[in-house]
Amino acid sequence: MISSLLVANRGEIACRVFRTCRELGIRTVAVHSDADANALHARVADTAVRLPGATPAETYLRGELIVKAAVAAGADAVHPGYGFLSENADFARAVLDAGLVWIGPPPEAIEAMASKTRAKELMGLEPLKEVTEDDLPVLVKAAAGGGGRGMRVVRRLADLDAELAAARAEALSAFGDGEVFVEPYMEGGRHVEVQILADTHGTVWALGTRDCSLQRRHQKVIEEAPAPGLSSELTDSLYAMAVRAARAVDYVGAGTVEFLIADGRTHFLEMNTRLQVEHPVTEAVFGLDLVALQIQVAEGAALENDPPRARGHAIEARLYAEDPARAWAPQTGALHCLAVPDGIRLDTGYTDGDDIGVHYDAMIAKAVAHAPTRAEAIRKLAGSLERATIHGPLTNRDLLVRSLRHEEFTTARMDTAFYERRLPELTEPATDSYAPLAAALADAQGRSRFGGWRNLPSQPQTKRYLMHGDEHEVRYHHTREGLTAEGVRVVHAASDLVVLEIDGVQRKFEVARHGDRVYVNTTALTALPRFPDPTAQQEPGSLLAPMPGTVVRIAENLSVGTAVTAGEPLIWLEAMKMEHKISAPTTGTLTALHAIPGQQVEVGTLLAVVL
Repeated sequence: MISSLLVANRGEIACRVFRTCRELGIRTVAVHSDADANALHARVADTAVRLPGATPAETYLRGELIVKAAVAAGADAVHPGYGFLSENADFARAVLDAGLVWIGPPPEAIEAMASKTRAKELMGLEPLKEVTEDDLPVLVKAAAGGGGRGMRVVRRLADLDAELAAARAEALSAFGDGEVFVEPYMEGGRHVEVQILADTHGTVWALGTRDCSLQRRHQKVIEEAPAPGLSSELTDSLYAMAVRAARAVDYVGAGTVEFLIADGRTHFLEMNTRLQVEHPVTEAVFGLDLVALQIQVAEGAALENDPPRARGHAIEARLYAEDPARAWAPQTGALHCLAVPDGIRLDTGYTDGDDIGVHYDAMIAKAVAHAPTRAEAIRKLAGSLERATIHGPLTNRDLLVRSLRHEEFTTARMDTAFYERRLPELTEPATDSYAPLAAALADAQGRSRFGGWRNLPSQPQTKRYLMHGDEHEVRYHHTREGLTAEGVRVVHAASDLVVLEIDGVQRKFEVARHGDRVYVNTTALTALPRFPDPTAQQEPGSLLAPMPGTVVRIAENLSVGTAVTAGEPLIWLEAMKMEHKISAPTTGTLTALHAIPGQQVEVGTLLAVVL
């Protein structure tokens, strides 16, 4: 029996595995990089071990150090989570060679399926060897790992070499393996997958389907179980292919077989030999704990002949610290508050006061709703996210709510190109015109209840706020009766709650302030100084770093004096293990180049100037 377990991972998945371990009475061991020394997963574990001598991005790829940490901490089992080394056969062997229990499939199964090129060969499919114009568009894909890293859609043959190089670099950084391959890109399809679970006694469960079609940058955003609208014949066919893939490699443990369904065709994508990020929707529908089952299977337990019956519908939304309107740019900073209404499952690696850094994935949490029907699950999750309190970096919360309520999603007509078509309408700023006034009244009441009152009529008090990039000035008066403002009746004003009567209807505004950031219900504002700094101007044509990160490369032959065209990629930043292009804002000449490969930059760092 396993008594102590190390999770070779970080963040949300480490915390989630630890939760099950506590319920089973298993002691927990965390590993962490220097950047994660105070991370939640390191704090909640019974024991934590620092992994030395590597950059934060590489730390969790140091398999030899993780095995050494497990032995030193007295762990007798290792759970890999997902990402990092979870599909690395050499790491699995190293765990087993150290006399530890590996919570995953045999190394031979990982080798057969974790490399997507070998998996396709096993399923009778082949990647493209040579790409011609007739093959376009194609998808460049990392052979190891997942999560959208190392993936590129190529629509022009002239772009193929550059995208291959970029995909190799990104895959090497994320998974320690730079192998990539090319396959046809099927547009307008649905991403459907089957959860499998197998024991050491020959039983293989197909635990339903999931639809993961809503994706950005080939990374899943919203997932649900079961996949809606599939015929029983198609579902049975997917189950059969998934079970066949598992049996072909003598699979043990939890895994996922992924497919793309388009134009009536089913295209095998890959088999993930690990737990998936979206596993909670399957747990909700089947009433199971997949982590507990992984542990029990690793201990030699036998599954029942048939899995339990599925009940109801579950939907998961991934909450990211990012700006969808600006090419999904990741955001960083302190997470002051994260809370969702009761009745929603929230899996997260953060708690109030934690810092969201630049070194790892931008996902803050996963919110999961389960209900008897799909429509009820959609309503439940959308309403809970809408009412959630999220104070900190900009997130994709509004995008999630709008996506869940979009007609294409509610009628199950979505596909993997959903955000390519719908992103502009889904990212229109949701402006509450009364939010700045509520912020000003709360601030005025919080500073001094009577400090602004005058015996004689005087000019109104004014405050300025930035909301969705636009400046708003609001005016109010301190009077003998209290705070007043034109066009509304101030029913109540306190530092944390303002109630305004607008056209006979009372509205409540919950207000919280952290530095110059003010949160009014779900609207984030920036309080502006009373007297703006006239010197705070950027040179025209400046290319500023949109996020903290590392300059990984600069366009070939780019130097001061080079002519560039609007939209031409000039500089590439790596942030949260993804590459981001910085393009020329206009057609002109490069007059300054400050970026250097390997340079660490903060938000707003001047990288170059084009005039």
